[in-house]
Amino acid sequence: MEADGLSTTMEEGFKGLLRLMGSVKNYDWGRSAKESCVGRLYRLNSGRKIDEKQQYAEFWMGTHDSGPSYIVEEGGRIQNGYANGGGIRNKCTLKDWIEKNPSVLGETVLSKWGTQLPFLFKVLSIEKALSIQAHPDKDLAILLHKEQPLVYKDDNHKPEMALALTEFEALCGFISLEELKVIVQTVPEIVEVVGNVLAELVLDLNEDDEEEKGKLVLRKLFTEIMSASKDVITEVLAKLISRLNIKNKVRELTHKEQLVLGLEKQYPADVGVLAAFLFNYVKLNPGEALYLGANEPHAYVYGECVECMATSDNVVRAGLTPKHRDVRTLCSMLTYRQGNPEILHGTAINPYTMRYLPPFDEFEVDRCILPPYSTVAFPSAPGPSMFVVMGGEGTMTTSAEVIVAEGDVLFAPANTNITIATSSGLHLYRAGVNSRYFEE
Repeated sequence: MEADGLSTTMEEGFKGLLRLMGSVKNYDWGRSAKESCVGRLYRLNSGRKIDEKQQYAEFWMGTHDSGPSYIVEEGGRIQNGYANGGGIRNKCTLKDWIEKNPSVLGETVLSKWGTQLPFLFKVLSIEKALSIQAHPDKDLAILLHKEQPLVYKDDNHKPEMALALTEFEALCGFISLEELKVIVQTVPEIVEVVGNVLAELVLDLNEDDEEEKGKLVLRKLFTEIMSASKDVITEVLAKLISRLNIKNKVRELTHKEQLVLGLEKQYPADVGVLAAFLFNYVKLNPGEALYLGANEPHAYVYGECVECMATSDNVVRAGLTPKHRDVRTLCSMLTYRQGNPEILHGTAINPYTMRYLPPFDEFEVDRCILPPYSTVAFPSAPGPSMFVVMGGEGTMTTSAEVIVAEGDVLFAPANTNITIATSSGLHLYRAGVNSRYFEE
């Protein structure tokens, strides 16, 4: 099958770049069209007008069925859904094209993941906190997909990493034992929900106790909170908010207390507001990243980020959301590890590029900021890559030169050498299979 002389079956040894049109998600936690990086990227990437009344939350780049990317003909930027008289190549998705041209993934990736692109690349614009959630490991994902396919739409795990574009806030993992004791002693509303006996169990824990004992107590505490009745939560949150507002008149509230007040305005009478006390409140600067393994609780709170993950859309939610909640599954699946998450600052791979390597095989992310009149080389990798241009303009050269600018998304096959140059400055991100995987 061909479209304007361009075959959907690639010639063997092709080392070019494929221009893509991504998918957009309009969720109520997203930013308004005028303020959203996602909205701007989608408008530039697709050539379509954005709806000023919509919230623009996520821009997807990859092969997942819930948000496919489409191959766009070469020849220029997309205008009203059509690229200089051409258009989306017979509406061929990147997923379909890879299945017809599996060699673009490279032999190592093919043998591990088949014709599935291992990673899903996104940009997020967050105005309102996302749900308290976790992503299942592979075994649980298979079970959940089998039992509830309309809720859990694939059978893959979903480790992920968020790399901050702006100042970025998130709840991530459970606080340390020391911090947990302070919370139990200073937030009486939690004790009111879980009872004095469970509160005393927390206070009686010490660092010398077996790890499993601490996890068991934390699990009981979290489960009691998340399983409390709506009436109980409504009542204790009213007390909590009243108490914090009074305290705010006599002392400055802690960052966590200020966060809780903000969450309650976004999600009144939601159990997630109270549960937020149990999580690490993390603030990232631009260029810092955090990663989340399977079965780890988290909630993104505010800011914009580039996100990469294994190709999945499985989310188990239990708070700060109007969507489907699966409290029992969430409380049973978590690892209940405690302590601050690791913050990644990236490792320089050349003067203009930082690489972020999470402990997952499926992906890594590069952040490349080129000043005017500079050039950088991305040597060939054994796996495929995806590039998104966040600002500026320049050229990407493989077997041919491609002009790129903000909003462009490009797929590079495995074993492709790429030279990037700019005269005005260029800011882009690359996702690829974790390079450590190929070193094993």
